[in-house]
Amino acid sequence: MKPEEKEKNITQELKKHKTLAMLAPSFVSDFDYPEIIYQLRALGFDKIVELTFGAKLVNREYHKILESPRYKKKLLISSVCPGIVETVRTKYPNYRKNLMPFVSPMIATAKICKKMYPKHKICFIAPCNFKKIEAKNTEVDFCIDNNELRNLINENKLEIEKKMRELKKKSFKQIGFDKFYNDYTKIYPLAGGLSKTAHLRGVLKPGEEIKIDGIVDVEKFLENPQKEIRFMDVTFCVGGCLGGSCIANKSLEDKKKRLMNYIEVAKEEKIPSGRKGLVKYAKGVKLSKKY
Repeated sequence: MKPEEKEKNITQELKKHKTLAMLAPSFVSDFDYPEIIYQLRALGFDKIVELTFGAKLVNREYHKILESPRYKKKLLISSVCPGIVETVRTKYPNYRKNLMPFVSPMIATAKICKKMYPKHKICFIAPCNFKKIEAKNTEVDFCIDNNELRNLINENKLEIEKKMRELKKKSFKQIGFDKFYNDYTKIYPLAGGLSKTAHLRGVLKPGEEIKIDGIVDVEKFLENPQKEIRFMDVTFCVGGCLGGSCIANKSLEDKKKRLMNYIEVAKEEKIPSGRKGLVKYAKGVKLSKKY
């Protein structure tokens, strides 16, 4: 499908259905906040949800399994990055049993969104092509990457600007992120972000955890693993999700700066209690997965 055909198809979906946009916190590498929220609303997205709550739920599962005596002597590999999962599946099948048996924050969030908003179509904004592949045959109905979203915004620039003038007359609390909002996991896109937010202090002893970003170094470790390591927090891209293939070609330092600025801005926001991510929303949602 040609880019212009894909954008036309997305526009048609937005007109035909109530649609929910899922954003990973890495979106700030390419888009200004809160401007992007207004732009997505103007495009026609009825709901906008960040993956931070899904990340929180996945972290809880990781914490449980790493704390379990059953897994004290087993190497466990994070499975939040589909690039890592695909590499293990195809190149290191002997490590498949070592992948954490849970879905990614994207799938966790999509499952909860389907539960809470069953009539909405779910669109994920992807920072990389691996995420687009992972989204197939899941609760995610369609997926576009950062570049495609940027093109969509540019193609509809005049109409978006017109609608944004009306939207900005409302309080941002009315049109900001919808349910499942969570603050501390916004750091997830950074290399090692999972480990920093999973509350593993006291669960893992010093030297039992390793953080590796970049598939070359990940493969080096898998070829010659250190016996004392119990948990690998790993991503396919250097820089974690900030290094995703569908993110604009900025320096990693610039992208980190944008993310940290976003985190600081978000801390100052007064999020209505009804929009915060509560564990009760995930009741009955299956997060386990076999690889």
